[in-house]
Amino acid sequence: MSARIRSVEAMQVAWAPGDAPGRRSAFVRIETEDGTVGWGEASPMQGGLHSLGIVERDLAPALVGRDAFEEAVLHDELLHRNIKLGPEGALTGALAAVDIALWDIKGKTLGLPVHRLLGGAWRTELPFYASIGGHAARTLDETVRVVEARWRKEMPSAIKIRWDGDRTRQDADIPGDIAKARAVRQLVGEGYPLAFDANNGYSVGGAIRVGRALEELGYVWFEEPVQHYDVRGMGEVAQRLDITVSAAEQTYTTQALVDIIRAGVRMVQPDIVKMGGITGLMRCAAICHAHGVELVPHQTQPTIAHVANLHVLATLMHLTKPAEYADPSGRMDAAFPDLPKPENGRFRVPDGPGLGLAVDESVLRARR
Repeated sequence: MSARIRSVEAMQVAWAPGDAPGRRSAFVRIETEDGTVGWGEASPMQGGLHSLGIVERDLAPALVGRDAFEEAVLHDELLHRNIKLGPEGALTGALAAVDIALWDIKGKTLGLPVHRLLGGAWRTELPFYASIGGHAARTLDETVRVVEARWRKEMPSAIKIRWDGDRTRQDADIPGDIAKARAVRQLVGEGYPLAFDANNGYSVGGAIRVGRALEELGYVWFEEPVQHYDVRGMGEVAQRLDITVSAAEQTYTTQALVDIIRAGVRMVQPDIVKMGGITGLMRCAAICHAHGVELVPHQTQPTIAHVANLHVLATLMHLTKPAEYADPSGRMDAAFPDLPKPENGRFRVPDGPGLGLAVDESVLRARR
């Protein structure tokens, strides 16, 4: 059985007039000769235009006429054919969008959900954590109000507070950051799982200082404390703290993932729309299992990427942390009428063919 690819279309979608690039979505639509349509998504960094440009100019011509069932062959062939663009970032994001769409096609053609194609689901419902960003710019009281609103509305299994600060500055307000972390702990009470995402904001020394405070406050993990490209520094922080230090949201190849594990990071967070899609993330799962480290994928996009991520998480035997849920606004719902919604702190993994996600193309094209 095969499914020959007839067309590949890349599109950037703006959900509201004046949306900043990072608030837009980068989608890929692949159609086979029998009319089956698969949907994929790339990282929306700078609107995803770099990845979409690679899809249009470099990947699409090579995909037309190929068998959509050969997703792993196509992934590696296209990576190495375009390797001089740089093996990380925009290229792996483009490959991710294509790969997710190909898995969607395979599932629809065979009449099976992606998680069954991957070997089966250990679970069909997944707890989630509320991922709440922007706290570098908020006062302590604002931080508490924003966190409380999400906590009470969604009943998540855990909460992660993200800083999203200016990466050209380090250790900008360590006492203030610790005070906000303490206030959130006081809000939710002792024992409730909390995580702290520094978004690359500290020096090694600053990260250790903050990490010690987080240990005393009972936080579960400390995410990207130093610049992601400082693999040695990330490993040093991880080895000197008792709190679990996580990284690899900005890691784009399996080789780079191994490097950060060898540096001492014991919880890694590659993103399905940044490092090769479903094929890439399943390879990460094998690496993590072999090295005995936790795989807790980063994922902030609420539609195609979110659902693809749920399918992968369902197949992981050792799933130690909830799934990330960052954007509960519903601003994209019109294009995805059956998008999974959180219920009692959990998401149900779709069981329809492919991703199991309906797409209203007219809505997407009107916002293209």
